[in-house]
Amino acid sequence: MAAITDVARLAGVSKSTASRALSGHGYVSEATRRRVTAAAAEIGYIASPNAASLVTGRTKNVGIVIPFVNRWFFGEVLEGAERALLAAGYDLTLYNLALEGPERDRVFDFFLARKRVDAVIAVGVDLDQREVDVIGLRGKPIVVLGGDAPGAPRLAVDDRAAGRLATEHLIQLGHTRIAHLAGAAPGSAARSVQRLRSEGFLDAMRAAGLEPAGVDGGVLEAEMTLPGGYSAGLQLLGHPAARPTAVFAASDEIAFGVMRAAERLGIAVPSALSVIGFDGHEYAELFGLTTVEQYPEDQGRIAVEEVMRALGESPSGDERGWADRPLATRLVVRSSTTAPPR
Repeated sequence: MAAITDVARLAGVSKSTASRALSGHGYVSEATRRRVTAAAAEIGYIASPNAASLVTGRTKNVGIVIPFVNRWFFGEVLEGAERALLAAGYDLTLYNLALEGPERDRVFDFFLARKRVDAVIAVGVDLDQREVDVIGLRGKPIVVLGGDAPGAPRLAVDDRAAGRLATEHLIQLGHTRIAHLAGAAPGSAARSVQRLRSEGFLDAMRAAGLEPAGVDGGVLEAEMTLPGGYSAGLQLLGHPAARPTAVFAASDEIAFGVMRAAERLGIAVPSALSVIGFDGHEYAELFGLTTVEQYPEDQGRIAVEEVMRALGESPSGDERGWADRPLATRLVVRSSTTAPPR
């Protein structure tokens, strides 16, 4: 089996120089690094992560906590994070956060606290103070994406402003009877995101002197899935006397479900009902859905950049993080919204 001594001999450098060149820790000229890397590849040398961990105290592994692995948004975030971690020479360990209770506690008290990860990225979940302390007291940085956690850097779009923007689009088209399908947060998903989008909706309605229209005060909760939107859409649109002319859905998947419910009830989109979503789902264009786009794959990459910065491994040396800056969104107008029926 090839050893670091063999690599050093073949590259014509000392053992310590070969180790620095392969680990990325400490200064080595680029020419020397290339020579050592080529020597390692030639003899099939692979550095032992356990041995490197003993020397550096780092595992080169980041834990990602996520509430769903089968939803589009979270899949896109994971793809962006994984690519960025691999480029930085890090592995990823994924933890699917369960409902509140012993299973959730076990993720923090055992796996994240005791297992060897250098940092934690929490995606789309709200963490409480105890959960943050379990990780923070062990010196592991936490970065929160699209959720909330006391004292931890938070990366997010401005959900409230984006919710207001989506609603203002409908108001500017002339709609006065507007309903909101707010995201319910089953299990461990973040309530903070759904709440902020709802607050943005209400901000725009109040500014225009309007009240939400429809059953249940014009604001209904729906699971943030197509079936969830379909079920809530049937409830919202099934009462002709109280029916809104426009709906702001808290996610594109809810919006897809509302559009399907409208079709089921014989309500034409957009001539009788305008629908706007939130996310920039890959199928939004197929549905002709007007939406507020965000960019989850980029968000995953940015979360990794924040972790690398916290670990002192930011390649650019830029200490200005993203935690105080809203991530990108934009309104994309398609065929699902138009002026209200006369």
